[in-house]
Amino acid sequence: MPKRVDHEVRRAQIAEALIQVAGRRGLHAVGMRDVAAEAGVSLRLVQYYFETKEKLLFHGLQHLTDRFTARVGEHLRAAGPNPGPRATIEALLLASLPTDEESRTFHLLYSSYSILSVTDEALAAQPFIDNPDAAENALTGLLRQAQESGLADPGVDARTEAISLLAMTATMGTSILVGQRTPESAVAVLHHHLDRIFAPTRPAASPDPR
Repeated sequence: MPKRVDHEVRRAQIAEALIQVAGRRGLHAVGMRDVAAEAGVSLRLVQYYFETKEKLLFHGLQHLTDRFTARVGEHLRAAGPNPGPRATIEALLLASLPTDEESRTFHLLYSSYSILSVTDEALAAQPFIDNPDAAENALTGLLRQAQESGLADPGVDARTEAISLLAMTATMGTSILVGQRTPESAVAVLHHHLDRIFAPTRPAASPDPR
């Protein structure tokens, strides 16, 4: 009886091979033959599942995003059953900082994808991110929730702070990759900004009864 092939498993295997090779050599230097060798399959099989390198790269991005989502879930579970807005925001942001090998690969390749999507016409023709504002909207909602609960400074603009936190985390991630700063110092900077946003507010002074 011929062996049944799970095509989704095989596609995931090839996408994982792409991520592994690109993490070592850089996304721009990876060819379909390299991916086939890493996955232990033939070049013909890679071409069967992904007709072009661009299609392979795009599927690799989706696979990378799924891995990142799982990583965020791990950080949230580690924060406890009811983490609250600050811990949730911290988990989301820390998951994207390159503090270990897996997150380093994610940041490196995600940055490479964003650059290639600007310069490569075939990649540019495909949506780089299905919902580009998802993270910004999520952080904005959490900050507003914290403000309504009295856990965050009511005077800050939630949308602006969300944009700033995401931009800062992305920039610090790159600075870690190039050796400008350590993961520990980046985490300390992140905590500094969260402390500012989530600083306890003093209750209004009672009127003088005299």
